[in-house]
Amino acid sequence: MNTELSRNIDAAKERAAYDAACKSLLSNKIILAWILKECVSEYKGCSAEDIAEKYIEGTPEISSAAVHPGGEKITGLNTVDSSVGEGEIAYDILFSSLIPETDDKLFMIINVEAQKKYNPGYPLIKRAIYYCSRLISSQYQKHFTSPHYDNIRKVYSIWVCPYPPADREDTITAYSIREINLVGAAKEDVADYDLMSAVMVCLGTQNGSDHKGLLELLEVLLSSSRSASEKKSILENSFSIAMTREMEGEVTEMCNLSDVLEERALERGKAEGREEGREEGREEGIVIGVTNNIKQLMSNLKLTANQAMNALGIPPHEQQKYLEIIGQK
Repeated sequence: MNTELSRNIDAAKERAAYDAACKSLLSNKIILAWILKECVSEYKGCSAEDIAEKYIEGTPEISSAAVHPGGEKITGLNTVDSSVGEGEIAYDILFSSLIPETDDKLFMIINVEAQKKYNPGYPLIKRAIYYCSRLISSQYQKHFTSPHYDNIRKVYSIWVCPYPPADREDTITAYSIREINLVGAAKEDVADYDLMSAVMVCLGTQNGSDHKGLLELLEVLLSSSRSASEKKSILENSFSIAMTREMEGEVTEMCNLSDVLEERALERGKAEGREEGREEGREEGIVIGVTNNIKQLMSNLKLTANQAMNALGIPPHEQQKYLEIIGQK
């Protein structure tokens, strides 16, 4: 029991470290700039470099932005939102960003979330819309008061989902408020109602997308199968992202953590197999444990059987055996 508890604690620490590394990578200004370029309509036509240098953090100057010593990473706004009666939200990444071509330095509030489970037991889009709503309501007495609703800032909540279901792979979908004329043709200024947008960024390759922008960038950045050197090469050569020492270290750390998680999962599967297979023989027990591990990855992370086996490092010549066991010949 103590050994199993110890394994669970170690696994939880490693998953937490991996999640932290993922968020740390996404919080780099140039990565956020690519996300804004393709997910925020106000930045259509802007280059990622201009977004990073002129608009992120609500100031046109990099040196006056709140950053880590390396000068590249967003620290941004307070990521904890407390509200009496509504509880507390801890946002992954939260920052402000100037709206291009405005003279009065208007800014938006941007939230970026890294979400492993696309189906966590409820519609994820509803949570995203709730986050948008909280980002608006939390501005009360900070950016606006009851007589001055015109000062409400537009908000975006952008969700990066590395393991979506197959029908959502390689898609970027936005949900926002729009004007619908039910009777007549009245028109309001778009800026007066276009105040929130939830965006779902779903990675993957099953649909054979040839999209070479943000989806490819994030797939490379968050991949658990690519080596650190391969990631660095693609980021530099395909996206002109200069690898600072800090970012290079984060990429390497994430790859190392990914390897540890895969090795730990395989070890755990073998350990479970040994325990379950005492009466049936050691080899059969290992097969049972590894099979259970495949099913857990498929259920928890919504991976396909092949993706789960690749994550566990199961050799290709053994994969057919496990496909037959789980009923996917």
